[in-house]
Amino acid sequence: MAKRKRLTPFGAPEGEDLPEIVAPSVRPPIADMAGASAATAAMEEMAATFRAAREGGRLVLSLPLDQVEAGYLVRDRIASDPEEMAALVESLRARGQQTPIEVAQIGPDRYGLISGWRRLSALRQLAAEGAETVSVLALLRKPDQASDAYVAMVEENEIRVGLSFYERARIAAKAVEAGVYPDDRAALRALFASASRAKRSKIGSFLAVVRALDGALRFPESIGERLGLQLAQALEADTGLGPRLAADLAARPAPDAAAEQARLAKAMQPAKPSLTAVTETLEPVPGLRLRQEKGRVVIEGKRADAALAQRLADWLSAQTW
Repeated sequence: MAKRKRLTPFGAPEGEDLPEIVAPSVRPPIADMAGASAATAAMEEMAATFRAAREGGRLVLSLPLDQVEAGYLVRDRIASDPEEMAALVESLRARGQQTPIEVAQIGPDRYGLISGWRRLSALRQLAAEGAETVSVLALLRKPDQASDAYVAMVEENEIRVGLSFYERARIAAKAVEAGVYPDDRAALRALFASASRAKRSKIGSFLAVVRALDGALRFPESIGERLGLQLAQALEADTGLGPRLAADLAARPAPDAAAEQARLAKAMQPAKPSLTAVTETLEPVPGLRLRQEKGRVVIEGKRADAALAQRLADWLSAQTW
């Protein structure tokens, strides 16, 4: 094998051995291209996974509070208990938000609240008090239709806090008004699919109460099942009861739930006959009416003049009593 010849730089002393000069190793360009392509593919796969998790509701987002619209759906919860809300505020203050809310994206940097109204309200209260909390943890949902969003809201509240019959009926009525469902039957079947037929029937009965008195009642969520069903029957039997009750409740708002329910119960009781209630009306001759009332007889009409009164007095005097 031929001996490798060493190169001697020009001007170097003869016979002096110099370090062997080795050409640097050159990486083939195709290797760099393959590595870059693999890295790009990995990043694209990661981005796709991230997007899928975000859109599939498996990724918790941190959203500014002012980007979430609480009025995206008509809420099924009419009111929250002050003590419960105060406890929730203190829990969030001490431990932070543990359970994300659910939202739907309705525009660039705009999200509509599906469920979690109490948590969102409590966080906004903390922000108003000067707390550092200015964001809310949320899961992004993509309901195919508005009806899916309503179902998600109802299911979340049924599981967490439960809804009164009035609140259940009200969200069904509002969903129908908004055109989400074509009629009451469709709304009840979709929103309360897991409920028994008997329970859906009771919720349907409360629809009459909602449509007659929503906005006039101050404590509608406190109306119990029995009172509500009785009221629904009374409203159906007397079409004038709803307007009378609504006007009375608006003119004299009840101070508390018990007083309001007492007013509702009293309104359904049959009216006692008045002492002056008419029992019979006769018309013995044209232009003259004889009305018998409790404790008196009234004669009226065009022919009820002084002459008639005198003849009647003479006749009464001649009678043997």
